[in-house]
Amino acid sequence: MTASAGATRRGALLVAGAAVCWSSGALIARLVATTPWTTSLWRSLFASVFLAVVLSVARRRSIVAQWQDGGRPVAAVAACMAIASTCFIFSIANTSVANTLLLMSTSPYVVGLLGWLVLGERVAPRTWLTMGVALAGAVVMVSSSYGRGGLLGDVLAIIMATSFAVATVLVRRHPRISMAPAAALATAFTFLMALPLATPLATTPRDLALLAFFGIGQFGAGFLLFMAGARLIPAAQTSLIGMLETVLGPVWVWLVLHERPDAASLTGGALILTALVANTAVDLVRPRAMVPLPAPVVRRTEQP
Repeated sequence: MTASAGATRRGALLVAGAAVCWSSGALIARLVATTPWTTSLWRSLFASVFLAVVLSVARRRSIVAQWQDGGRPVAAVAACMAIASTCFIFSIANTSVANTLLLMSTSPYVVGLLGWLVLGERVAPRTWLTMGVALAGAVVMVSSSYGRGGLLGDVLAIIMATSFAVATVLVRRHPRISMAPAAALATAFTFLMALPLATPLATTPRDLALLAFFGIGQFGAGFLLFMAGARLIPAAQTSLIGMLETVLGPVWVWLVLHERPDAASLTGGALILTALVANTAVDLVRPRAMVPLPAPVVRRTEQP
């Protein structure tokens, strides 16, 4: 299906809006004075309630019923997203924002590798080359963190990218199942993970307001904008616009908190971004053939 020019423009703006929302996450994590577990708890609580209400109203079914419809695949995707979300908070607390976001941006190439291993999807030679360059950039960034105590944060960023990649492969493996409810379930899982280790009552009103925006504006609204926009534009264009998060995230932290990445982080980040931009640009010029996905199953209990 060929989208109209207006729909394409709207899709690009929605995905760009999602990237801008997501790019604020690192700054908020730096601004709040709460512990990482408390930050994770409040963020996930606000996001879970927001997404549950929106999805229940939009689909005219309770979020619990939507989770039951999705079954184990939705639960598995949610578990992976919960791990990725928790690792994001702790990675920001233990390494530079630039390292976290740039290492996180290698996730599409982990998806390519896992898709080849698990689903038997063909990986083009150009993509293997891109993954190699991105891996080299990641090695440069991680090696620089070893001497300055940021290795844990870098490792958590890699775990985050891998967890999100596993979730993406699971989504591809179950194309008939709507995975939007998995985001609300993921934040519920994250809340339960953080609850025994957090100190929520020690949160100040200022931090609580920032954490409310963290959950609703940064995660929840960003997710809904992305879901609405990604279906209107090609995947390559979505990936390219989504790089705004990687670029803007360190910029906000630098402007507000004057946190500057070191030379090795800049070098490794430049390798990763160059690989991502070059591969995506080629996809835009010469789109790959897409295999159509099966039509989603409409359950009898769903509203029209």
